[in-house]
Amino acid sequence: MKELSVNHLIGIKYITKQDIDLIFETADHFKEVINRPIKKVPSLRDVTIANIFFENSTRTKLSFELAQKRLSADVISFSAAQSSVKKGETLIDTVNNILSMKVDMVVMRHSSPGAAHFLSQNIGASVVNAGDGAHEHPTQALLDSFTIREKLGDVGGKKIVIVGDILHSRVALSNIFALQMQGAEVKVCGPKTLIPKYIESLGVTVEPNLRKALEWADVANMLRVQNERLDVSYFPTTREYTQQYGVTKELLDSLNKEIVIMHPGPINRGVEITSDVADSQQSVILEQVENGVAVRMAVIYLLASKIKN
Repeated sequence: MKELSVNHLIGIKYITKQDIDLIFETADHFKEVINRPIKKVPSLRDVTIANIFFENSTRTKLSFELAQKRLSADVISFSAAQSSVKKGETLIDTVNNILSMKVDMVVMRHSSPGAAHFLSQNIGASVVNAGDGAHEHPTQALLDSFTIREKLGDVGGKKIVIVGDILHSRVALSNIFALQMQGAEVKVCGPKTLIPKYIESLGVTVEPNLRKALEWADVANMLRVQNERLDVSYFPTTREYTQQYGVTKELLDSLNKEIVIMHPGPINRGVEITSDVADSQQSVILEQVENGVAVRMAVIYLLASKIKN
């Protein structure tokens, strides 16, 4: 059986194109499983997985939990808000306490960039990064690429524009790495204050004009403005941001082609996209959520099979 080149999924930059292909082949199989009347397989019956979330999450947490339960794993979930972290316990102590309960894999979201990498160096269990600060969110990038592949046949050679708050987005960075690895061309578009200074060193071009960006692209991945990470004001008002960088149905209909609209969620309707765009035929937002379960099943299954070996 083919296996991943890594024991942890910390970031896209640590994996290979072969790893991505293997994850997608496995996810194709699991997507068929989750659309059956009986959606469960006994693959991970003796594997225990801890979901440790130090930051708020709805979709990602539910998606991971569902993926784990579909694989028949034993799941324990931990939310920092109701934990001893509030009493001053360190990350390593928290995780070691959980590991002493004989856990095989840890899925972690943390506000500090590098937290998942740090953990993988210090514990014996397999670690999956569910987002570390504004650094990476590898499973989101994988499910985004998987959705593009499903919709357009292949990621290679496609033109993807990522629009919005690139500076604070872990989704943008992971997507840039994943898309380029598969041979796609990537542009970013947003207010100058929300574009990282050295983004072009990643082989990405910056297009300040939204209409030009959409006319160039096959796919637009719309990111929300991460208000919870904004320590200063990066643009005058939300209304002004929407006028410059919000996608409306009128704007989409005025393009000379039909493009695919993606969004990692949560959507701020009426800010980065209007409701009629989010709910339109061009939007694959709900397909992304469905594919998220299949892709996370694939990642967990492939990492767990390395533990078993």
